[in-house]
Amino acid sequence: MALKNIFACCFCLVCGVTTVPAQKQLTGKATYYSDKLHGRKMSNGERYHRDSMTCAHKKYPFGTLLKVRNPLNGKEVVVRVTDRGPFSKRYVIDLSKAAARELGFIRKGFCQVEITRIHPNRIPFRPEDAEEIPELHLEYQDIVTYPIPIWQQDTLQNKKPQPTRIKKLKIDKK
Repeated sequence: MALKNIFACCFCLVCGVTTVPAQKQLTGKATYYSDKLHGRKMSNGERYHRDSMTCAHKKYPFGTLLKVRNPLNGKEVVVRVTDRGPFSKRYVIDLSKAAARELGFIRKGFCQVEITRIHPNRIPFRPEDAEEIPELHLEYQDIVTYPIPIWQQDTLQNKKPQPTRIKKLKIDKK
């Protein structure tokens, strides 16, 4: 009996390591920040701007990117966690006004949403069977030259700068 339990534990361990976990998707109601909070400091120290794509979440660390989807109209937005909240049990996330506008629930004030964490270190377009990443050969110039405006090109190419001479003014003493 003990041998079967050990075999079952080893099997679960191997299967758990080899399978790829699916991204967790959180669902719940979302609301958005009031205009009264525009310009105030958030929990991470930044100032809130109603046109930025930010949000407040209780558990995700600051700087985490979240994809928020409105299932009623299919619109999606990517926001960054910059604050803590909401502190009401009815809501899962507080969005900035710009994010709420993109999702299309400004008039209603709240909306049912699906939240998925985005992992920026994962490259979704890289093929799984690629053995090595090709090297990029970047060249750079030693001297950086900026374009010269047309009105200065003739003066710089044809003429050498002449030292300016100061003329003495004659003052009549009476």
